[in-house]
Amino acid sequence: MSAGSEAPAAPSARTIRTTILVAALGYFVDIYDLLLFSIVRKKSLQDILGPGVAPAALEDHGVFLINAQMVGMLLGGVLWGVLGDKKGRLSVLFGSILLYSVANLANAFVTGVNSYAALRFVAGLGLAGELGAAITLVSESMPREKRGYGTTVVASVGVSGAIFAAVVGQHFSWQTAYILGGVLGLALLVTRLTMLESGLFGRLREAAVEKGDFFSLFTSWERAGRYLACIFIGAPIWFVIGILVTFSPELSLALGASTPAEAPKAVLYAYTGLVAGDFASGMLSQLLRSRRRAVALFLTMTALAMGWYLSLRAPAPGTVYALCGLLGFGIGYWAVFVTVASEQFGTNLRATVTTSVPNFVRGSLVPLTLAWKYLKRDLALGSVKSAALVGAVTVVLAALSLARLRESYGRELDYYE
Repeated sequence: MSAGSEAPAAPSARTIRTTILVAALGYFVDIYDLLLFSIVRKKSLQDILGPGVAPAALEDHGVFLINAQMVGMLLGGVLWGVLGDKKGRLSVLFGSILLYSVANLANAFVTGVNSYAALRFVAGLGLAGELGAAITLVSESMPREKRGYGTTVVASVGVSGAIFAAVVGQHFSWQTAYILGGVLGLALLVTRLTMLESGLFGRLREAAVEKGDFFSLFTSWERAGRYLACIFIGAPIWFVIGILVTFSPELSLALGASTPAEAPKAVLYAYTGLVAGDFASGMLSQLLRSRRRAVALFLTMTALAMGWYLSLRAPAPGTVYALCGLLGFGIGYWAVFVTVASEQFGTNLRATVTTSVPNFVRGSLVPLTLAWKYLKRDLALGSVKSAALVGAVTVVLAALSLARLRESYGRELDYYE
């Protein structure tokens, strides 16, 4: 359904540059806070539980805490997405950063696992709104042939926040790292006063059409299939980050290493690769004039890197880090994946989809880690074989889903579902 015959006024080049810059910096802080737990997981839990805690207990508590964060992101993805379509993209950018900044400040003062989990849930709830609202706003502000450049800048700058988090996590206490994230978020909140609302949302505000109805995504088989396909193509990304990278110390030992890899270094290498991959995949999608072909190429690289990583024998830590970097480059189709989700749906559901899809992908880590643990312990397949099986399922689902999605490069976004 067309949104109307009168086109919204095009924002100035300066306004577009400001929107991209502030959105990119917001995503930088978002990724810093999101990945910080993976980096300080062992250090913080050892301080809270005491130095004598068993490695198995550390792993179990780590899974519990990261799942609490991801459940928060699942719920927040729907909440902020609906709010973005009903109240505006900017309302999400203000509310989400305030919530996760305060939660991360409070994380520095936790004294027990349950309070830690509660605050990771609240932080996840806030973190859920950042990327989707930013990508929606940038996509709706740019010419359709060039919007891939804008979303690539947002994603590439944003994911470098994980590199900063890895450096901070290695050189400062975990309490200081959480405080820094909260302070950065509150400081960035002020810069958002310079941003302007999307012109397409201004049109939507006055339109007699249902806005942000999450459940309408499932009132038609075609729309539901489109939505689920967007989620499935991103699942391998968070399998890599949430299992292969976050639990690289445990996996490297299972592969026969005499010295385990260190999670902060694994995250640093993975996200260095991811920054390069995000930039490369975004530029490639513009060069090929095809989002689908760019995602297909990077998904293939991801699958090959997964197989290489899980077939290592007695690897040195440096080898594990190198593979984490290669895996990070492969999953660098994150920028294109989120852009695809934004381009697949009309203005009245765009924020709902663009915000909820990456968070359902992140939230997929809950069933993925549960499946990994079940296969590893209950079926006694071991860490490596279980990870290989779970990873293979995510890649197959992603490939099938990508095949059913329509090409969205250069598509006009001024329409309603």
